Amino acid sequence: MLNQLGELIVFGTIQPGTVLRIEELETRFSVSRGVIREAIRALASMNVVAARRRVGVTVVDRAAWNVFDPRIIRWRLAGADRLDQLQSLSELRTGVEPVAAALAAERARPEDCAELLTAAAGMSATGQAGDLERYLEHDIAFHRALLHASGNEMFASLTDVVAEVLSGRTRHHLMPPHPEVAAIRLHIEIAHAIQLGDSARARQAMTEILTEAREAIVKIASEHEE
Repeated sequence: MLNQLGELIVFGTIQPGTVLRIEELETRFSVSRGVIREAIRALASMNVVAARRRVGVTVVDRAAWNVFDPRIIRWRLAGADRLDQLQSLSELRTGVEPVAAALAAERARPEDCAELLTAAAGMSATGQAGDLERYLEHDIAFHRALLHASGNEMFASLTDVVAEVLSGRTRHHLMPPHPEVAAIRLHIEIAHAIQLGDSARARQAMTEILTEAREAIVKIASEHEE
């Protein structure tokens, strides 16, 4: 029920300023009052709705939403503004992940390096096999390990955001049938650069990965429109 209501709000079917009445939601979604209240609490934690005296629970303007919440990202990626959301997230990643890669080359522990190398090897094997679901698992593991290896807690807190971006590409068919060989090679290069303490190469390779991903999304999206 939370996902259904969240999508209706994010898609704009339920507009900002709308008052959400529990009785109406009970009828609309055929769920108990307790389920509705739990969903409203979750939406309030994302600043999507707010309780107002003498008014009730009201949908908040988009500018106030916690746009870093993975659930909001997931809902937006399922909507009509998918490409705008991906563009915004790509710009965020470009500002964060190359720096994180450079920091990881300076701060990574041996276990961090092992995790990155394992994830990159998994990407290579599953990418060649065209197993996008398993490839996604290794891709998420790689970027999660990299953000944590940066030693920066603020970067590490973005792991779920990056995971939603990567998942969204697969879920919404914005990945090629076989991941780009060059992208896989760059992930392996980053893992080795971090292991060797080469921050400049780690930063550059991550920048190249994000550039490739952005270009691939635009290309595949344009093909879908034709």
